[in-house]
Amino acid sequence: MRAALAAREISQVYRLLRKHGISQRQIAAQTGQSQSEVSEILKGRQVMAYDVLARIAAGLGVPRGYMGLAYDEETRVRVVATVDDQTPEEAESVKRRKFLAHAAAVTMGANVFGADSGPWVSNPIQTPAPGRIGMTDVRQVEAATRALRSLDYQYGGGSCRDAVIAQLSWGQQMLGASATDVVKQRLHVALADLHNLAGWTSFDIGLLDSARNHFGKGLELAKEGRSEPLVANILYRMGRVYLHNGAPNDALKIFSLGQIAAQNSGSELAVAVLCANEAWAYAMMGQREQTMKLLGRTRDEFARADLDGAETWVKFFTETDVHAMIGTVHTVLAQEVDTKHTKYAIPALQRAIDAYGDDMARSKTFNLSALATNHLIEGDIDHGSKVGRSAVELAENITSGRAKDRMRPLKQEADKRRNNSQARELSDALNKYFDADA
Repeated sequence: MRAALAAREISQVYRLLRKHGISQRQIAAQTGQSQSEVSEILKGRQVMAYDVLARIAAGLGVPRGYMGLAYDEETRVRVVATVDDQTPEEAESVKRRKFLAHAAAVTMGANVFGADSGPWVSNPIQTPAPGRIGMTDVRQVEAATRALRSLDYQYGGGSCRDAVIAQLSWGQQMLGASATDVVKQRLHVALADLHNLAGWTSFDIGLLDSARNHFGKGLELAKEGRSEPLVANILYRMGRVYLHNGAPNDALKIFSLGQIAAQNSGSELAVAVLCANEAWAYAMMGQREQTMKLLGRTRDEFARADLDGAETWVKFFTETDVHAMIGTVHTVLAQEVDTKHTKYAIPALQRAIDAYGDDMARSKTFNLSALATNHLIEGDIDHGSKVGRSAVELAENITSGRAKDRMRPLKQEADKRRNNSQARELSDALNKYFDADA
C-alpha cells in the first residue's frame, strides 16, 4: 500500500482496499467521489489532479506525505494568509482601489493614488530560515515554479494551487537567510514569480482576494529584485482578473501601470502583451477605434520584439498567443459592437487552436469556445455546435473556474438557437457541464 501511495497509483490503492473487504460504496463515501468514479479508477483511470489526490488522502486518513502531497492546514495559515474570509463586508470596488494604490506605489516608487494598501497585502509569519543559501537553492524554486506552471496550463489552477502554496512555504523561509547580493536579488525575483503563479492559479479557481494578495506580494518582491519585466507581467495578470470580472475601467488602470514597467524594461514583447490586453478592455467598453489602434500596436511591438532574448515570464507570449488575443478581442467586438467582426475573429482563433498542443489545454478550451461562438453568430450553426462540443469535452478534463465562465457567451448563443437540433444538443451539453462543475 505504501508503494502504491508513493507512486500515486490510486487504482492499486483501491484494489488493495477491495481485497480487504472495503466496498466501492464505502470508498466513494470516504473520498467524496461517486461510485462510478471509483469504478473507473478501479478499471485503471489515472488520478492526476492535486485537489482530488488531497481529498482521497484526507478521506482515507492517509498522511499527505505518503503521497508526496507535503501540505497541511498549518502551512496554509502560515504562508498564504489569505483574506478570502477576512473582509467579506468590504466592497469589491474598494479592494480594487486599494490594490491600484499599492500597485502605483510599487511601480512608480511613490504613493500616487492613496496611502492605504489594504489588509489583503500579506505579512505571513516566517518559519525558521536556513543559515545560508546559494544559487542552487534559488534554482530549486525556479524549477518548481516552471513545473507547477506547466500543470496549471495543462490541467487548470485547481490541479496545482495547493502545491504552489506549499512551495511558497519552503521558498519564503530563505528570505531571512544569509546570501550574497546576487543570490538575494535572484531569490526575490524567483519568489515574486512563485507568488505570481499562486495569484494566477487562485484566480483560475475563483479566489479573487487570494489572487490579489499574492499579486500584491509578488509586485513587492519583483521590485526589490529589480525586475521590471516581471512587474509588468504581474500587473498584466491582475488586470486580467478585473477583465474577467467585468471591470474593464479598473483593468485599464492596472494595464497602464504595467505599460510603464514594460517600457522601463525595454522589452517590446512585454509592451505587446499589455497592448493586447488594453485592446481587450476597450473592446469590452465598446470602443472600436481605440481597440483597433491597440491591436495594431500589438502586432508592431511583437514584430520588433527580441523573442530569443526575452525574459522567462514574458516568453509565453508567442505568435500563437498574438492570434489568440486578436481572435478574442474581435469576438468581444462581434458581441458588443458589430457581428461583422466574426470574419476577423474566426481565422485568428483557428490559427491559435491549430498551434496549441496538449500542454496548453486550458488556452485551447478558451479559443474553441470563442470560435464556436463566432460560428453561431455567423449562422453556421452545425459547425459552431460541433466546435462547441469539442470545447466542452476538453473543459471537462481541466480544473478551472475560468473555463466555465468563458463558456457562458457560447451557451447564450446556443440557447438562442435551441430550435436547431445541433444547437440544442450543444446547449444541453453545456448545461450538463455547468451542473457537474457546480
